[in-house]
Amino acid sequence: MKQLLIIFLSILPLAAFAQLNNAIDEVVWIVGDEAIFRSDVEKARQQMQRVSGNPYCTIPENLALQKLFLHQAKIDSIDVPDETVNRYVEMYINEWVQTAGSREKLEEYRGMTMTQIREETYNMVRDNQLMAEVRKELTKDIKVTPAEVRHFFKDIPADSLPLIATQVEVELLAEHPKVRQEEIDRVKGLLREYTERINSGESTFSMLARFYSDDPGSAKQGGEMDYMSKMELDPAFANVAWSLTDPSKVSKIVESQFGYHIIQLIDKRGDKLKLRHILKRVHVEEDDIQAGLLRLDSIIMDVKDGKFTFEDAASILSDDKDSRNNRGLMFNVTEDPATGERIRTSRFKMADLPTEIARVVENMEVGDISAPFQMLDKNGKVQCAVIKLKSRIPAHTATITEDFQILRQIVQNRRSEEFIDKWIREKQRSTYVRINPEWQQCEFQYPGWVKD
Repeated sequence: MKQLLIIFLSILPLAAFAQLNNAIDEVVWIVGDEAIFRSDVEKARQQMQRVSGNPYCTIPENLALQKLFLHQAKIDSIDVPDETVNRYVEMYINEWVQTAGSREKLEEYRGMTMTQIREETYNMVRDNQLMAEVRKELTKDIKVTPAEVRHFFKDIPADSLPLIATQVEVELLAEHPKVRQEEIDRVKGLLREYTERINSGESTFSMLARFYSDDPGSAKQGGEMDYMSKMELDPAFANVAWSLTDPSKVSKIVESQFGYHIIQLIDKRGDKLKLRHILKRVHVEEDDIQAGLLRLDSIIMDVKDGKFTFEDAASILSDDKDSRNNRGLMFNVTEDPATGERIRTSRFKMADLPTEIARVVENMEVGDISAPFQMLDKNGKVQCAVIKLKSRIPAHTATITEDFQILRQIVQNRRSEEFIDKWIREKQRSTYVRINPEWQQCEFQYPGWVKD
């Protein structure tokens, strides 16, 4: 069965971000009440590394599929927390900056300011997250029994059995470089200045958020966030937000995992608050990153000299809370599609590891300890790290005894794709679609776009 085609944000070669030609724009597709412009297609064509088939057929169909899913998200009131979106935004932008060499060079390659890059990346990540949530909601009731898995394994030819990719177990010791006090003071000084301007009536919170907030999602909305419960927010941010009672007041400065904020209450509805905030992030100097790498190098020298073990060092010295409590061992948390149950395993496929760690692991032998390197943590912050390869499970043909969960996921995915395929065809029939005649001569994955 053909797989559903959706354009996902990826780490792209910087050369792919060339500016579009100044061509006259036009509407080429309409899906429901949403238009797809020629410029949308051209932009996607330049950003995609590989396009299967004619890009002027494949890309607009992908964009049309996105609009079907995003419209369903509105119908079902599906949303994703800004915290989740911002985490991915920071990871992507930090990696792009590292690849380009500086923020200025990235802006030059993209032909956009950092604010515009953040906003565009936020929108792309948010759309992808929403589409994933819609798929999850549509297929949540699909269950696969052990008998179905055994039947699948029994009927599939031996030469068609899936190959289980290489898996590894990795131990991590990491620390965040120290942020200079003058940088913290600079950021706090900006937030105090904003507070004074708001309290004096010189500026509104919304205006300052639009101009100066480093949160691309809320900045364009004047700092406004959707109604959120306390559990959906960073704990430090939530504690200050829930202490607010007067919508005319601005909170004290609060530090979260993303940076420093000031907050204003807009409304309270049950156990959820509607807030606006201004986020300012701190910059880590290259000298401080290098100092962190040197500290880790010294620790590893002591490990190799037998003064203590890597596991002891990770347990005491690592900044990474998740692995520190496991003596440095990283855990991969996934969701069983058959039951919805969260599965916690120490085994990672290479593709599931953070990009920087995967690159280092690739050339390591079991028991090796890496040289210190720079990476990004799950919140997109710069982190200095060193890893130990605990084990490597070579690639192998799946067996029912050793790889039951993987085989069940394969069956689950097949049934889910069949359901999504049927859902798309039904949505096509019930959704208004108009395609310019010159864009209709295509072999679409879903022929129902062109109606008699």
